[in-house]
Order: sequence, then C-alpha cells, then structure tokens
Amino acid sequence: MDPDEALRRIAFLLEWRGASPYRVRAFHTAADAVRDLPPGPVDAARAGRLRGVGPVTADVIAQASTGAVPSYLAHLEAEADPAARAGWDLAAASTGDCHLHSDWSDGGSPVEDMADAARALGHQWAVLTDHSPRLTIAHGLSAERLESQLEAVAAVNSGLGPDFRLLTGIECDILEDGSLDQDEGLLGRLDVVVASVHSKLRSEPEPMTARLLAAVSNPHVDVLGHCTGRIITGRGRPQSRFDAEAVFAACAEAGTAVEINCRPERRDPPDDLLAQAAAAGCRFAVDTDAHAPEQLRWQSTGYARAARFGLGADRLITTWPLGRLLKSRSG
Repeated sequence: MDPDEALRRIAFLLEWRGASPYRVRAFHTAADAVRDLPPGPVDAARAGRLRGVGPVTADVIAQASTGAVPSYLAHLEAEADPAARAGWDLAAASTGDCHLHSDWSDGGSPVEDMADAARALGHQWAVLTDHSPRLTIAHGLSAERLESQLEAVAAVNSGLGPDFRLLTGIECDILEDGSLDQDEGLLGRLDVVVASVHSKLRSEPEPMTARLLAAVSNPHVDVLGHCTGRIITGRGRPQSRFDAEAVFAACAEAGTAVEINCRPERRDPPDDLLAQAAAAGCRFAVDTDAHAPEQLRWQSTGYARAARFGLGADRLITTWPLGRLLKSRSG
C-alpha cells in the first residue's frame, strides 16, 4: 500500500457507494498531490500542507506512507460487497481509454504527455479525441488541422515502442440534424470516433432523440459520449431529455458503445439510464474524458459504476485488447 493507491481505492469505493462527486474528486486531487512527496513515512501535518489535501486525506496519506492500510480505507473495504472488489479487478484489467484531449483542442498537455501517461498506467492503447471544428470555444480541429494531427500521432507512435499505441480519433459534435461535424472521408480514416452533443442540450425530447438516433446509427461512430451532457457540480447543468429506450436499442443494434464518463462532475449516464442501457444489451466504454495526464487515473471510478450494474469485461470495450477493438470497428 502507498498513498496514491490508497487514495485512488478510496475514490473508487466512494464512487461505488454513490457518494458526493466532491468527495470522490477530493481523493483523486489528493492522490495527484502526493507525487510531490519523497518516498517513506510522512506525518499528517506535512501531508496537510500539500495543495488540495485536507485533514481526512492527510491522515490517509500519513498512514499509507508507512505501508499500512489506512483506517478509512479499511472501513470502506469492510463494508464493500464482492461486486465492488470485482469492479476493482475490472479497473486493473483496463487496456485503454477511448476519450482524451490534448492541447490541440481544450486539453492542457501535449499529445506526447497524454500518451506517456496512458502507457505509464499500463494501458495498451488510448484514443486521442480532440474536438471537432464547430466547438470553437474548445479550439476544435478543422479538417486541415485533423490531417496534421494524424501525422503528429504517427510521429508519437514511432517513438513509443511495440507495447502501446496511440490511436487516432475525434470527439465529433453531433449537429442538430444528427450529422457529424467533420469530413466523412476523414472520419473513415480514424481508429475511433466518439460522437457527443455539445449544443442545444435543452432541446425538446423528440428532436434530441432523432438527433441521437441518427448519430449512433452512423457507421463511423464507435462511442456515444456523455449522452445526457449533464453537469452535477458547481452551477450544474440539467441532463438532456430523450427517448432512452429507443436510443440505447439503436446503440445495441449498431454496436455503438455507450460511454461511462468518469469525470466526477459528469457521472454520465446517470444511474437510471446506465441501468437502462445495460438492460438493452449495450456495449460500454469506460472513458476519462481526460484533459490532463493525471485525469487518466479517474478511470477506476467508472469501473466502479460498471460493476455496480453487473457489467463484465466482455461488454466493456476499454478492457479489450487492441486487435479486438480495431476488428470490431472494421466489422
């Protein structure tokens, strides 16, 4: 046991219990902070001086820094059922992440840093999914910039070695008529396409349903990203309204994975819709939607939710080896 592992496991178990997203994020934030600590025992007072570390997380850090299982973690584990432990095993078996951003759009880090962080986590692959052009606030990629990024990804892969591959992709806006915000020919050249709604999220259910049905049935689309668009922290944003039964049935028929978005402020889809998608037979992608390297570590909390709804590795494309992932897209 070390502080990072202890804090991430607590975040996982809190997510499993459906705790406040603020609490879940607090433990991830503290885990990010312990990178600045030297190895060996650290007292709680010193840990508490780290940015983003409070009294509870400082105690966890102090106890784990000696190699002990922190009392807070021991309490959560004692109350966890076997399915929670299975979820942790799923997280450990993760092979990749279908949704991450770089400084080519609204991420804060170079492509190389995001790839290195994914490889350091033990991933076999990760998909670079910067935004499409209509999302100008996020510096979305025009067709010309996306062409350039494909060359940049090839250059990064040339230096990564055989055990990891950065896949080409995009988070493509679903436009009001359900079409995709990028050149069709370019979409066909990408390894993975995540399609998401970012505009007019408060549309009436009927047009939103038609919009989503058109997108998830598009043969270029592999993943339906953060399907409700909700934000559950801060000022928040209500979830979109649509015919979930129809949309998830279409996802299951087309083989389009429903994203389990791991960002604490999203938890998208919400539990009721996640249960409905699971019952519909959908595949899922447990994705971080990471905009910085440390956010790739949020993935374990998404697996907590997947396990809570009885989803096994076969239905989670982010546990699949690279060959199976790419074969599923080619047909």
